[in-house]
Amino acid sequence: MIRHFGVLIPSTNTTVEMECRLLPPAYQAHIGRLMTSRPGQTFSPSRDEDIDYQSRLLGTAKVELVILAQTSASLFADDYDESVTQRMSTGAGALAITSAQAVGRALRALRARRIAIVSPYSDEVNKRAARYFETKHELETAALEGFGATDSYAIGQLGPENARDAFTRINRPEIDAFVVPGGNFPTMSSIAAWEQEFNKPVVTTNQASFWAMLRHFNTGDRLPTFGRLLAEVPAA
Repeated sequence: MIRHFGVLIPSTNTTVEMECRLLPPAYQAHIGRLMTSRPGQTFSPSRDEDIDYQSRLLGTAKVELVILAQTSASLFADDYDESVTQRMSTGAGALAITSAQAVGRALRALRARRIAIVSPYSDEVNKRAARYFETKHELETAALEGFGATDSYAIGQLGPENARDAFTRINRPEIDAFVVPGGNFPTMSSIAAWEQEFNKPVVTTNQASFWAMLRHFNTGDRLPTFGRLLAEVPAA
């Protein structure tokens, strides 16, 4: 049986579709693209009208879940997750979740409490991420490091060594898990090696989104090659 889910991504994203292809054939992702609400401003939320339209189109494909793979969008307004998932769910006629919600819930499922955030974002956006995870998911950020990206498209061109080198610089015993937000930052093929080297779980935007999808479908499937989160698929 093929399970269908929708993924909404910024129009500049060149990574999510590639990482969705790593899923087993039984899980079919259907993609909708979104234009930024503030042209020229990096990491701004997508236009409401695009979210409404693309969600309605995904609904015609009978998707069972819709995921907004734009973690940074959730960091700028306290009620963003609630309002955007309502729009998505109304349009698609299906449950909706943001990737920021998925990351937070995945960390709690892994019993993490103190996290280190390593991202393509600027220091300002990273600070917003720390506040989000603290206020929304009761997670303490013990370390922060960003690559200072100012171009959303350029994030897709970054190599995994950027994250690995950052882990080396900020790793400390009190950190329970590394968090790598950014759906356009390619991570899936590196997570298992990172976890083996640093002996800590790593949670990334697309990986957490896939975890939320597997939890929703509750088929019992596991994906052991993409880190602990997808190898165990723990309940939130």
